[in-house]
This record gives sequence, C-alpha cells and structure tokens, in this order.
Amino acid sequence: MRLPDNAKENLKQFVMLRSFRARICLLTLVVGIVASALMRHAIMETYKHRAVQQRTETVQNQLLIVAKHLISNNYFATYRLQEPGMIASRQGINAELETISNLYGGRVMIIGKSCKVLKDTYGISEGKTIISEEVIKCFRGENVSHYDAEHGYIEMTIPIASTGTDGKSSIVGVMLTSVSDETIVEMIDQMNQNALTLEILMIMGIVILSVMLSGVLTKPFGKVTAEIRKVKEGTSEKAISVPDYVETVHIIDAFNDLLGRMNALNDSRQEFVANVSHELRTPMASLKVLADSLLTQPDVPAELYREFMTDMVSEIDRENRIITDLLTLVKLDKTTQDLNIVALNVNDLAELTLKRLRPIARKKDVEVIFESMRPVIAEVDEVKMTLIMTNLMENAIKYNHEHGQVKVVLDADHQYFTLQVTDTGVGIPEEDLPHVYERFYRADKSHSREMGGTGLGLAITKSAVLMHRGSITVSSKLGEGSTFTVKIPLNHVTGKGRNGS
Repeated sequence: MRLPDNAKENLKQFVMLRSFRARICLLTLVVGIVASALMRHAIMETYKHRAVQQRTETVQNQLLIVAKHLISNNYFATYRLQEPGMIASRQGINAELETISNLYGGRVMIIGKSCKVLKDTYGISEGKTIISEEVIKCFRGENVSHYDAEHGYIEMTIPIASTGTDGKSSIVGVMLTSVSDETIVEMIDQMNQNALTLEILMIMGIVILSVMLSGVLTKPFGKVTAEIRKVKEGTSEKAISVPDYVETVHIIDAFNDLLGRMNALNDSRQEFVANVSHELRTPMASLKVLADSLLTQPDVPAELYREFMTDMVSEIDRENRIITDLLTLVKLDKTTQDLNIVALNVNDLAELTLKRLRPIARKKDVEVIFESMRPVIAEVDEVKMTLIMTNLMENAIKYNHEHGQVKVVLDADHQYFTLQVTDTGVGIPEEDLPHVYERFYRADKSHSREMGGTGLGLAITKSAVLMHRGSITVSSKLGEGSTFTVKIPLNHVTGKGRNGS
C-alpha cells in the first residue's frame, strides 16, 4: 500500500518531532519567545507607569505653583473682583491656566469652597456646581490622581490652601485637572516598535543558539550511537565509554553489562561447541585406534579380541551417555517443557535413589547416611526429581575418598522442602565454584574423566531445579568435601515457561 505524498510528509514531520535534538530546539525556541515577549511587555508596562507618574508629578508641581499664585493674588476674594488690579491679576492667572491646559492637552478647573466652578479652561462649566468624590476628598486634604488608560487622560486634584493670621492653613479651593496621555502613548508605541524589532532579532539569535546548543547537547548521544554501531559491525569488542553526562554513563553501563553478557554467552557457546566436539571425538578416536589395532594385526588371539571389544563397548557406552545427557539438556532448555506434576512422597523417593546407588558406594567403601527430619509430601515431577537426587548423590559418592561418608538430609517448612547432600570427598577449589553448573566444566578434568563423568550432570540438575522454581547452592573446601543444597516449593504454581498438571 502506497502512502500519499502529503501523508509521507506528515509522517516525516512527526518523526522529526520525536528527535531529542528537535525537541531541544523547539523547547529553547518556545522558552526564548515567551521570555522575550514577557520581558518586552514588562518593560513597556514599567515605562508606561513611570511616564504617567512623571507626567503627574510634573503637572502637580506646576499646579502647586499656580495655587500659590491664586492665594497671593486673592483669586477667591469675590468682593474685590471689580478692582483694576484684581482684574489684571485674574487675567494673568487665567492665562497661566490656559497655557498649562494647552501645554498638556488637558483641562483645568478652579473650584471654590462651595463647590462652584470659578474657572474652566474649556469655558463650559463656569458658574456650575460640581460635586465628586475626588473634589470632596481634596477638600479634606487628600491629593487624588487617577490614570484612565481607556479614555486616555490623567485626572488629579490639587488643594489650594490659604494660611490665616493665626498661622493655620485651610483649603479654600481645589484645582481639578485632566491632562492627555497622547505624548506618552506615542512614545510607548515608538518604543514598542523598537522593542518588537529587538525581539525579532533576539528570536533569530535564539533560533541559531538553539540549533547550536542542541547539537552540542546531543553530541554525546551521537557518540554512544557510533560506539554501539562499531560493536554491531564487529570492528570493536571493547567496553565503550562516553562519560559526558550522567545519563550517557547509565546507558553505557547498561550496554556494557549487556555486551559482557553477550560476550560471555558467545564464549560459553564456543566453549560448549568445542567441548561437545572434543567429548564426542574422544570415544570415536579410541574406537578407531582399537579397530585399527585389530585390523593391522594378523591372527589376533581371541582373548585380545575380547579385551579390545570390551574397551570398544565401554567407549560406545560413554558416547551414549554423552548423547543422552545432551538430549536431556536440550529438553530441559525448552521453554515449553511440561512438568508431570504429582503429589510425591519425597522421603520414599530419596530412600529409593540411595538404594540404587549403594552398590557404587560399597565398591569405594563409602558410608551413606540418610536423615529425614519429617515426612515430606511435595508437588513435583517424579522423573526430574529423581534426576536431581541421582546426580547429586552419585557425584557425592564418585568424588569421595575411600572410606568416606555421604550424608543426605531432608527437611521442610511450611513453604519449601530442602535436600542437602554432603560428602567428605576431594572438594572444589573456590575459584571453580561459580562455574560448576556450566556445561562440560570440570574442576579436575582428568579425575572426572576417569570417573566416567560427562561434565553435564550439574548443568542438568540446575535446569531441573529451576523448572520447579527452586534454587541450588554449593559450598566446598578443597580436600574436605562439598555440600549441595536444593530448595524447592512444596506446592507447584503454574508459571510462564512451564505447565503443571
């Protein structure tokens, strides 16, 4: 099925967003844009607030000067309004008020104590009475200023105070003033355009920086990929190291652990193949030597024939044991291996196994002791449980000293039963203990081969124990003997990789 071109393009874009580098770029860009926008907004608001505050203070200072002129020229002395000097002074003050009004594009009203408008630079409210909250507060001595951004003006009140002969001051009037914010808005618009230009330049810089930064930040991951690719291509088998970040160290440590396990499995596989080849070739070589010896000797006595044939049968039996053990291991390794679970008397099974092995023990004069702490009934596979007991007990007998002792102890608690097999034999070197369950591994190869062992017994035993969800441990001292301990659940629980009945 062929995808449309637009679907392919959308898929490519989606894949790009999955890139860690692309996400770093996008995140850096978003943070940069948001931060620059917030910074521009904060700067504009701060400037606007400061500009309004400065305009208010400037106008208030000028109005305070006018207020003093009003008092000094007896502006509120209505009984002297017709005097020539008073008319001239009022005209001068009115001109001053008009100048302020024109300068700041606003309106100035002089309000007397009766709330009557004495002067309005707009000339529309003179003689009228005005009552507002700001005026009332100002008569009480409170200066009020308010910025109305929606309508574009600053409104303020200035008290006009007169000092009496007793030295006390009283408010005789109020100047209610409103000034335009047009110049402030124009300046803010200009600054906003400049800031927007600067913001665009900053965003361009952030884009370049984010691309460079993402490249630097993701470079160690590229190193990790390159090193792993070398291992994959087979050009390197060494543990890799990219210590740039804690995260890369964790990834590399996990990969090196996996690589170590893979190398160990590969080494184990190669060793297993080599050991199988060697173990199978050895009896065949012996058979060939014996057969060639018979063929190259004319008139071979019947006694020599019988001796050679006995040796050949022995080698065939050894070959058969190796093949049988290998087939057993293959069956145990299958994840779908079935267990034929039955409720079994483990005490009886242990006694029966020891009964079969006592003839071998008598040949070496090895004393076998079975000690049962309590009756044990467990849900196990009888064949595989017999395999476990036979391998452990037979090894304890074979690798024991003459006149030695093998002690088998069976015990149980409410969850598990424990089988412990202890011998007084040759023991296992400490450095060999971690390898005793490996296939074809022998601590003493020559002695083991003399005993007829294949090196697969303990590997088979461990596989059978694990199939029962149990555990097996070993402790040993060289020259003093070994102890193998098997712990298996009393009740079988069906789990992944095996089936119960």
